[in-house]
Amino acid sequence: MDIASLAGLVLCFAMLLFGVINSAGIENLVKEYMDAPSAIITFGGATFATLTSLSMADFVGGLKSFTLIFKAPALNTAEMIQKIIELSNIARKEGLLSLEEAASDMEEPFLKKGILLVVDGTDPDLVRAIMETELVSIEGRHKTRIGFWETWASMGPAWGMIGTLVGLVDMLYHMTDTAALGPAMAVALITTLYGSLLANWICLPVAAKLKADNEGEMMMKEVMIEGLLSIQAGENPRVIEEKLKSFLAPKDRETASEEAGGEE
Repeated sequence: MDIASLAGLVLCFAMLLFGVINSAGIENLVKEYMDAPSAIITFGGATFATLTSLSMADFVGGLKSFTLIFKAPALNTAEMIQKIIELSNIARKEGLLSLEEAASDMEEPFLKKGILLVVDGTDPDLVRAIMETELVSIEGRHKTRIGFWETWASMGPAWGMIGTLVGLVDMLYHMTDTAALGPAMAVALITTLYGSLLANWICLPVAAKLKADNEGEMMMKEVMIEGLLSIQAGENPRVIEEKLKSFLAPKDRETASEEAGGEE
């Protein structure tokens, strides 16, 4: 589990709660900051406007993707490089056909598919084309989920402003009651607060996390493609290691070398 996402959401709520309680006092928390009509306009309007812009399947899939931000990556790029170097050593000593047995124990379907293509003697250009096509497809699905959260983030403040305008119209119709102007303005502004919370506490952070996860996964799959094609070409494991380490940040390359331990 990725504790950072959970901690971030909880601590953001704690900061908000601290500010509200410090300003209004705990006894006025519900009275001053909880307003059902404002919540319905903001959260309901933003949600259904997002639904309007998507298919039902993409909308439901977008909601489900919220849980993905709490999942730690199963395998990082350095570990994948180590795995590919191990495969290259096996192929160098026992031949490409020996990789079929290694593929049977693979949990990563993308890597397993690539290995089987190599074992079957598929042309390298075709292997790259097949795997890059799947890579584009995977990234497209990820971008659909990210787009869901970005759309919802844009709708939150917009519908918060709509709620504020509704409140201001009602307030202006009752200008004669000067004692009620302050509370009416406060209620009108609560919708803007709700919209900002929806966007900046939930939607934008989730979208940013999904983007980061997508970038990491895409890089790891590019490592798989380059590694498998290098194995198919019969390149030396040490050469493959150096090639794949170029995907890593300089500070991570030494660690990856120690873990990979490419052989001649």
